[in-house]
Amino acid sequence: MAFPTTPHSPGGLVVVQPLKRKRCAGCRRGPLSLLVLEDGAPRCLDCADLGHLVLLARGDTALTRRAREESSLSAVVVRFNRRKSRYERQGVLVEAAALARAEARCLADAEARRRRRARDARSRAVKDERFAAAFTAEILRLFPGCPGERARAIAAHASVRGSGRVGRSAAGRVLSEGAVISAVVAAVRHVDTPYDQLLMSGVARYEARRRIAPSVQDVLRTWRGAGESTG
Repeated sequence: MAFPTTPHSPGGLVVVQPLKRKRCAGCRRGPLSLLVLEDGAPRCLDCADLGHLVLLARGDTALTRRAREESSLSAVVVRFNRRKSRYERQGVLVEAAALARAEARCLADAEARRRRRARDARSRAVKDERFAAAFTAEILRLFPGCPGERARAIAAHASVRGSGRVGRSAAGRVLSEGAVISAVVAAVRHVDTPYDQLLMSGVARYEARRRIAPSVQDVLRTWRGAGESTG
């Protein structure tokens, strides 16, 4: 089996966790849990002169960064995700002594880093609250007839950090009119029309949108009316 496009990491070595059983092209040992690709051929870590390194799984950003700083030789470990058609990082290989030094550094300032994370989380929460309030205000400016609770719910949903929703797009972050309207339309589509039921019954997305478009427009016309009928 040929490997997908050979993975690479700018300025570093890459080690692969194979999805299928592979043997080393040099010593013929296998199956290999980790391998290095040299000219498309799999090599075990010993044959690639990396056998003395230990695996640090992903998950602890500070420990990973410090372990790589302490290690004179390191490699990124990746595995191919078939569903996404790309390699994904699984961890790093570093020298055992370097990992021990990095762990000692992390233990020494663990409390300080915990406090910093807590401060950062509070700061993000305040920023998110302000952004959601601004998003709500813009919804009510464009749709003064939209109930206040509904506007707040739409803004909260659209602006969830890391969600990839319209509120977190480039246009959404600057509260562009198009992004705000898109968030409102999406909310109306799912809450005020049978759109979801149509999808569940097997209707194609574009056809389902065509069928419920008049209902969406009716709600938007009502909400664009001056004044807020309900709070």
